[in-house]
Amino acid sequence: MRNSRIRKSLFAVAIALAVFTCVAFPSLAFSQGCSLCYTQVANSGARMVRALRSGIVILIIPPLSMCVGMMVAAYRKRNQFHQADRSLEPGSDW
Repeated sequence: MRNSRIRKSLFAVAIALAVFTCVAFPSLAFSQGCSLCYTQVANSGARMVRALRSGIVILIIPPLSMCVGMMVAAYRKRNQFHQADRSLEPGSDW
């Protein structure tokens, strides 16, 4: 009973902290509105806009794939340390 109240209060504190961070630092959330980037793209043609959009997509692929890979590895290893004595075969810990 007490453990669930502590979890709920910690969750509420985490939500409040996240909301406070978003309210206190809005410039970080809207950093895509760089005036230099905006004027460069506005003065160029449609070809430059397409190149910029494809560049953004290309630059997001490596970090996204690394993040997904780490999440998959963590999901597969989630119960590795919580299992009872496993056999001591070589390679059984991976």
